[in-house]
Amino acid sequence: MNPAPHIPVLLVFTVFSLLCAVPSVFGWRPWPHLKPNSSDLLYDGSKKYEGSSEFVHLRYHMGPVLTANITVHTIWYGRWEKSQKKIIREFINSISAERSSHPSVAGWWKTVQLYTDQTGHNISRTVVLGEEKNDRFYSHGKSLTRLSIQSVIKSAVTARSKPLPINPKSGLYLLLTADDVYVQDFCGNVCGFHYFTFPSIVGYTLPYAWVGNSAKFCPGVCAYPFAVPEYMPGLKPRKSPNGDVGVDGMISVIGHEMAELASNPLVNAWYAGGDPTAPVEIADLCEGIYGTGGGGSYTGQLLEGHDGATYNMNGIRRRFLVQWLWNHVVSYCTGPNALDQ
Repeated sequence: MNPAPHIPVLLVFTVFSLLCAVPSVFGWRPWPHLKPNSSDLLYDGSKKYEGSSEFVHLRYHMGPVLTANITVHTIWYGRWEKSQKKIIREFINSISAERSSHPSVAGWWKTVQLYTDQTGHNISRTVVLGEEKNDRFYSHGKSLTRLSIQSVIKSAVTARSKPLPINPKSGLYLLLTADDVYVQDFCGNVCGFHYFTFPSIVGYTLPYAWVGNSAKFCPGVCAYPFAVPEYMPGLKPRKSPNGDVGVDGMISVIGHEMAELASNPLVNAWYAGGDPTAPVEIADLCEGIYGTGGGGSYTGQLLEGHDGATYNMNGIRRRFLVQWLWNHVVSYCTGPNALDQ
């Protein structure tokens, strides 16, 4: 599927019927900005810091955030290589790995930790991998809707053999689809989204995120800058840090969705804007910003390894490229690789 040439950057879904899709599911894509949009207008007020703006009014709406130790339960939908799973697992494990070299994934998560609930408790610094579920045989087919994604999660938590545990307070359910699985609005609109499951479908209210491997469908859209859009032939792709364009592209989307799930799991906690059905969250505000000077179509200053690979932070044993997040204390986008830190 070829991506449309002009697609808005801040992507929000407002759905009016369960017959069509899940309401208020929001998505994100890391590709470069091509024309002015709402986020560009916010960034026009930029001062010293990337994305800083007096026009951004991110506030707390009194809902819960993930203050207890976060356990990530992963559903591997479709066929995955062991090497691909290892890259993603090591990224998640790196979130709590304080001894990683600077700039680190753990340093990136410290921005998420700044967000609190109404009792003043911060989002947990501890993120661990929980139990996993493999769905190698595409139990719900190779073309999923937003509602059928919830059905996949239901299958995982109600399986007769080794079901995923039910953990609505500190569990984070991560559905990852293989590169031959198409999800509704994938590529044309989103690379990933998050929401919570409906008790009427799953039986429980569980915060979840979906992220797809775009390697076959649209790497130039969802794995940017390791691949570039077809209509931008003059732009040279960067070398991915772990040798897998699709999975390296997924890492930033996974980080984006995890940060927003932690700070806004039930869509009633931290977000900007007055419309709760169309929240602008802590990662949305920094879309496309990976380093100092980022904004517009520029990623910002990145790091380059001796092997020529592009990244901006270190994990336990690997390097990753992950977008920055909005810091509500200082009102600008921050990341561990900022040149002024």
